[in-house]
Amino acid sequence: MSNKVRCGWCGTDPLYQEYHDNEWGKPVYDDDRLFEFLLLETFQAGLSWITILRRRESFAKAFDNFDYKKIAQYTQEDIDRLMADPGIIRNRLKVLAAITNAQNYMKVQQEFGSFSTYFWAFTNGKPIVNTFATLSEVPATTPLSDAISKDLKKRGFKFVGSTIIYAHMQATGMVNDHVMSCWLRQ
Repeated sequence: MSNKVRCGWCGTDPLYQEYHDNEWGKPVYDDDRLFEFLLLETFQAGLSWITILRRRESFAKAFDNFDYKKIAQYTQEDIDRLMADPGIIRNRLKVLAAITNAQNYMKVQQEFGSFSTYFWAFTNGKPIVNTFATLSEVPATTPLSDAISKDLKKRGFKFVGSTIIYAHMQATGMVNDHVMSCWLRQ
């Protein structure tokens, strides 16, 4: 696999390459997985994605395997436990955002039947396939990520700025931003 041409952002780190090859840009329609990525992207704000990937298992353990129904019920005791957990990013605002977002996630599910239905309605259920030749062409935000971010904020979500949402769109395959030379485009 090391001789494959990949998107340059994953470099030579085996964990990054594994994520790039098997997850990034592949469409996710499952509510549990969509929430996992939303939680991880929340904690990624201001940090590199590899920092989060390296702690993904710790996040899963700390946050009840990303079970948003449990996270929505977290108490001060849970917040204290998370703030003492060296395996995750211990940022109080992000911890509180994870809880708030879990609560609002379920409200969206009630309104639309699933978060996936809500999320994918922005693209009529189909991925946007971009044709960028180089990483420098890949945007950090788009008018669509602006619109989704604005709607999520209106619904009470936290840490869902346009850059975070565009990263979420890339991670969950709503957009396919693999550069044209990447083996996954062949």
